[in-house]
Amino acid sequence: QVQVVESGGGLVQAGGSLRLSCAASGRAFSSYTMGWFRQAPGKEREFVAAVSWVGGSTYYADSVKGRFTISRDNAKNTVYLQMNSLKPEDTAVYYCAAESGWVFTTTPARYDYWGQGTQVTVSS
Repeated sequence: QVQVVESGGGLVQAGGSLRLSCAASGRAFSSYTMGWFRQAPGKEREFVAAVSWVGGSTYYADSVKGRFTISRDNAKNTVYLQMNSLKPEDTAVYYCAAESGWVFTTTPARYDYWGQGTQVTVSS
């Protein structure tokens, strides 16, 4: 069983920055695709960013491209989401997830393990 725990959320003004962290347990962390998703009130969970198992490939939603950066440190079993130039529409609960089947995907249903989420609120 893999445990995923997010941290780093909070309240920030528009234009500000936050860095989310996600710590995952398990010796196979370096083989997982790691993704960040978000869910705003009344909306479906949506893909934000993903990084492949060795970090060589990343992919972003169009809405965050150029503002957010996903990275991972396999030595620390941790993945990060650096969020810059935040906008009020970025307000959501952000979830970290792990995909253990060697698949690089943006589809939430393909991810096997999820964290509890961390709230990000961007004020205007």
